Amino acid sequence: MNAKPARPSGNEGDTMKRLTPIGTAMTTLFRSGRGPMKHLATVALMLILSVAAAYAHDESVKMTFSGTSDTSATNLQQPDTSNDGDNFAGEGTLGSFTVRNVRAIANSPTASSSCSGANQLYLLELAGAGVFRFQDGSLLEVNLTQGSDCIDLVTGLAHCTLTFQITGGTGRFKHASGVLTMTETVSAVLADALGNPVFFAATGEFTGRVSGVATEEDRQEER
Repeated sequence: MNAKPARPSGNEGDTMKRLTPIGTAMTTLFRSGRGPMKHLATVALMLILSVAAAYAHDESVKMTFSGTSDTSATNLQQPDTSNDGDNFAGEGTLGSFTVRNVRAIANSPTASSSCSGANQLYLLELAGAGVFRFQDGSLLEVNLTQGSDCIDLVTGLAHCTLTFQITGGTGRFKHASGVLTMTETVSAVLADALGNPVFFAATGEFTGRVSGVATEEDRQEER
């Protein structure tokens, strides 16, 4: 018994849906045209397929980082929050990078079953965004969709988990999409005159899946 061919899934399926009517039109044009028209239809169809292939990549990524965090001068105007700014550098699946994040972190703790010790505070992250810059100059832009910090008042360490939606970028990330999760360990380095920590050392990683990243060969073919 003949097995049915597997259907494309995820981004490949979405790409094929978008290409189907275009491919049909090109095929009709090819069949009905004569001479130069056939040649033009063939070139157009090849161009469409090559561009689709260039941005069909779906890659699992892991990127480690280290750097500093401090109070950000950028005010996101979220009620009852403090604004945090991150400056990290790291390397991983997509190459070496730097990243700058701005985040609005709640001042008032929230109840949590995973961070509920007598000396622990659980704070939500309500808004934010970030920009990665890679060695080739390409930028990857992300938007914070949810996040939380579990702070141990005895050790002074905070464990943070944030989810970022990829919104695009420049260069090889012009058509990028996907989701990245940032896990971070933060330790206080400096406090102000009132004893409030204001400058931190941070280490952690970004993991997730990124789609639509063009390789150098893809970008050369597109040009």
